[in-house]
Amino acid sequence: MTTTFAGNYPLEHSDSEIERLHIQGDGMAPDTLTMLERIAVAPGWRCLDIGCGPRGITDILSERVGPTGRVVGLDMDEKHLAHARAHAPANVEFIRGDAFGSDLPAASFDLVHMRFVASTAGDPERLIREAMRLARPGAVVALQEPDGSTLNCDPPHPAWDQLKRALLGAFAGVGADLTLARRLYRLVRQAGLDDVQYRPFLVGVRSNDPMVDYLPSTVESLRGTVLKLRLLSEAELPTALAQCRAHLRKPETSFTMYTVAQVWGRKPA
Repeated sequence: MTTTFAGNYPLEHSDSEIERLHIQGDGMAPDTLTMLERIAVAPGWRCLDIGCGPRGITDILSERVGPTGRVVGLDMDEKHLAHARAHAPANVEFIRGDAFGSDLPAASFDLVHMRFVASTAGDPERLIREAMRLARPGAVVALQEPDGSTLNCDPPHPAWDQLKRALLGAFAGVGADLTLARRLYRLVRQAGLDDVQYRPFLVGVRSNDPMVDYLPSTVESLRGTVLKLRLLSEAELPTALAQCRAHLRKPETSFTMYTVAQVWGRKPA
């Protein structure tokens, strides 16, 4: 029987995890920008990035809204917030708060965004309701969530398969849903948002790309949960990490990330 630790965020909050999140964010920035362009985020907008971690998409939003706009990043982790504040542009502020129920005033944002929050925190319907509460009438609520089934490597390698099973198992073991992308469009429509849009994207990675270490570095950040759930042993983990990294360094190796579904809609006026 699988042991579960519901409610525990499995990724460790370390300096290396902050670096990993920055690399991941940079790799997905072009598609994030495409989404914001389609939403038509404009100068002067007031935007909220829920679960922003050490940056989230606040940097991209900052450029879009300009000096007359305002961006707020919301997160519960003080280490991530301290890092974010140390690198924040003038039109961005970071505050500590609960994604399920912050103290922020209702109907105060032109855009409320979440990336990889609903899939890891659980209860996505409740999160969407809170996002809708914070959005003004006619404003946009946007989510980006993953489908881990497309995390695949070519040529295949046993160490990649070991780490992929460990990653998916660690998130499943704490109650996360890394297939949320598949039903996200339906959830957002059922929440009552209007004009709901749907844009999946998939990032491909080669040996010389910055995201090449995504799987090993993520499993390292999941180390405590991986070992606790016995997905890999103390002896197996370093061997699998080393073998996977050696395989990913080969010029002919490539892999696809998880598919990300971007879904957004407008709060009824």
